[in-house]
Amino acid sequence: MKDDSKHFDYIIIGNGLAGLQLALKLASDSFFNHKQIALIDQSTKNKNDKTWSFWEVNSTQWDSIIHKFWGEASVITSNETIDLKLQPYTYKTIRAINFYNEVKTKLKNYPNIHFIIDKVKSVIENDLVKIETTKKSYSATHVFDSRIPEEFLSLSKKYISITQHFKGWVIKTKDNVFDENKVIMMDYRLKDGEQTTFTYVLPFSKTEALVEFTYFTEHLVEDDVYNYFLKQYINDYLKIDDYTIIETEKGQIPMTNFPFEKFNTNRITKIGTGGGWVKGTTGYSFKHTEKKVSQIITNIKANKTPSNRLFKRKYKFYDKVFLKVLKDENDKGEWIFQQFYSKNSVQTMFRFLDEESTLLEDLKIMWSLFSWSFIKAFLKTL
Repeated sequence: MKDDSKHFDYIIIGNGLAGLQLALKLASDSFFNHKQIALIDQSTKNKNDKTWSFWEVNSTQWDSIIHKFWGEASVITSNETIDLKLQPYTYKTIRAINFYNEVKTKLKNYPNIHFIIDKVKSVIENDLVKIETTKKSYSATHVFDSRIPEEFLSLSKKYISITQHFKGWVIKTKDNVFDENKVIMMDYRLKDGEQTTFTYVLPFSKTEALVEFTYFTEHLVEDDVYNYFLKQYINDYLKIDDYTIIETEKGQIPMTNFPFEKFNTNRITKIGTGGGWVKGTTGYSFKHTEKKVSQIITNIKANKTPSNRLFKRKYKFYDKVFLKVLKDENDKGEWIFQQFYSKNSVQTMFRFLDEESTLLEDLKIMWSLFSWSFIKAFLKTL
């Protein structure tokens, strides 16, 4: 529903993963029944612009829109293939359009939720927060802002920053060529020079899969570079000559120790990628978003600042060391992930990446990466 009223208790800027998850959590909690909540985005979110993948043990509220799930995965390096039995975890994927449609449909049942299709031009905090859009002005008691701070563009070089950038094709084949029970999480055999690059394969059926070529690098590449490596991987590694591209996705995810959390105030909380919610070492965001949204709700109900304790210091330190190695020695990515998955159980790795590991598990993982590269990065990070 659209709304012309000017003041809201909460305004959420951006109807992406974080904005919609937060809106749904607010709407479905009776504590917020009498709060007026607006979501402002210039897009109606009616296209499948990305795919989110994640692992979890239990069933969740998203089960009805899971596009595909798997119980097995593999990590392939130049030296070995590491086969992973994921139980009790399941690796799942959700198409963005199904997520958008599911959440928007649910939110339309709540009279206190208002969708505003417009572009935000400025956000100014005083006693209230004033939001200027292309068409109108609004005010809010609190704003949740998913836009990346402008300072990131100018100051990111002062921090450890690389970019996860990728292009993927959903391809359809005539013959049964894919193992639909196993995800290829990372295949490092096809390289673009001395950089960290890998291919990711999500088989949706025996004849359909998302094939994605990914970089963890400082610099971006032209579109035809992704196309070249995608074609080569499909032809040389998947041994597929005859296929149709039925969908394309492309993205950039900052992998950085930039202090996004410093832009949180009493009345403005940065969320999503703009809040530093994307895991700095992997780019995974779906489950991290869910946890941070839950923490925000807990904070508000306890009369605390919404951004209170959103981050765990030790994991930010681990991410910083990892990113330092990747920035200084970008060809080390293959070795790092081979060590991760060959010397630790995948269940331990998932707990570590979910920021739920014990100190003993952390130490075991650190030991598996023991090398001069990590010692240097550790000392520089200190």
